[in-house]
Amino acid sequence: MHDIWNPWHGCTRVSEGCDNCYMYYNDGRRGLDASQIARTKNFDYPLQRTRDGSYRIRPGELIRICMTSDFLVPEADPWREEAWDIIRERPDVRFFILTKRPERFAACLPADWGDGWDNVMLNVTCENQRRANERIPILLATPAKHRGIMCAPFIGPVSVEQAAPGSLGPHGIEQVICGGENYGGARPCDFDWVRALRSECVAAHVTFAFIETGSVFIKDGRTYHLRGKKLQSQQAWKSGMGYQGRPIAWHLTDRLGLEIPDRDLFQPVYHEQCAQCGSRLICNGCGSCTTCWMR
Repeated sequence: MHDIWNPWHGCTRVSEGCDNCYMYYNDGRRGLDASQIARTKNFDYPLQRTRDGSYRIRPGELIRICMTSDFLVPEADPWREEAWDIIRERPDVRFFILTKRPERFAACLPADWGDGWDNVMLNVTCENQRRANERIPILLATPAKHRGIMCAPFIGPVSVEQAAPGSLGPHGIEQVICGGENYGGARPCDFDWVRALRSECVAAHVTFAFIETGSVFIKDGRTYHLRGKKLQSQQAWKSGMGYQGRPIAWHLTDRLGLEIPDRDLFQPVYHEQCAQCGSRLICNGCGSCTTCWMR
């Protein structure tokens, strides 16, 4: 996918949310050991250029980092500074960093991080209340211009207000994403958890994205088994739980520090089938590569 940058691949399990990891599942099907962390051949993806000399990743695009690993996994320590150098080279691109290891932020942020970089959002996984209570306070204590949480796999109820009262909104958490679990051994996602978490976000005018139901979904006491991520995403959209909150004020510049006019920023492209996708609120648009599961 055009919106994912995996500078390294592989990870080690650190919490219950990792039990049925999709990366372990996919690597296992190919006979690979997912616990082996290795630098990828696409390490420099944000700096790659097309034949006409322009960047493959255009100014204004949103890039999710380490979707088949964890940006703070210790085994990647030898490469992380180089990854930060690449992010530093692209102040015109929005970077989404997600981790289950927020306790490592203090040791892994670059020396010139200061109070955060304008184009980087730090996110933590909160699969249940235990992990929300553990990780959200660490995220809030870490200097950052943008912060978010991702409740996926959503395997237990989560209250952000319980974990960190008043943290939703300005200068705190700007975005919340949730989604059910897939693949072997998928645990159920209860719609009541989704509704409760959404209500907290709406009250604080924070964007809430319910991206997929997962394979096992409970609604009004009934259990549903939904095969295929397309169906799961459509059902999440049909639930009406998506909520567009306060816009996130990204400050994107060129390498000289000059602000880039909106007219020169990437404008997402959506197709007819995107209209019923649960990820639409947080999506980078379709790359029109013809390999997307939504096509």
